[in-house]
Amino acid sequence: MNKPNIKMIRIDERLIHGQGQLWCKSLGVNLLICANDQVSKDPIQQTLMKTVLPKEVGVRFWDIKKTAEIIWKAAPTQTIFVLIKNPKDALRLCEAGFPMEEVNVGNIHAAEGKEKISQFIYLGEEDREALKIMKEKYGIKFTTKTSPVSNDGEQDVEKILEKIK
Repeated sequence: MNKPNIKMIRIDERLIHGQGQLWCKSLGVNLLICANDQVSKDPIQQTLMKTVLPKEVGVRFWDIKKTAEIIWKAAPTQTIFVLIKNPKDALRLCEAGFPMEEVNVGNIHAAEGKEKISQFIYLGEEDREALKIMKEKYGIKFTTKTSPVSNDGEQDVEKILEKIK
């Protein structure tokens, strides 16, 4: 099987949102895959998310299992941006054999039981454990950047992960 042409895999709780258009243009992709069990079954959410994407970018809403299975059928001409809602789902993709070497940790919201790691990243115990397994077992490298046009630069997520106890 040929390795699919994946330009970026990003964890962002918002999935497809206003910055989606900027990411697609910056990465030069022609396909966005939203890998999420709930959104894959919700046509209203899908319709709302599609409104912020450039018309020339195709979009697929697949559950985690289907994403891991079907990615291997991608045509060589497809340049792909994959969005995942949380670290747990990213780990599920890894475990299912999805080709993953680097993940951009973009936005994980604050919530009870989550610790602030950076301005836009809050990790709970489940998040920490998933990222730790991805790093140690699967050799995943992590980066982060708020948006493709931000001046905040990329933070060293490896240092962020060192904070994970």
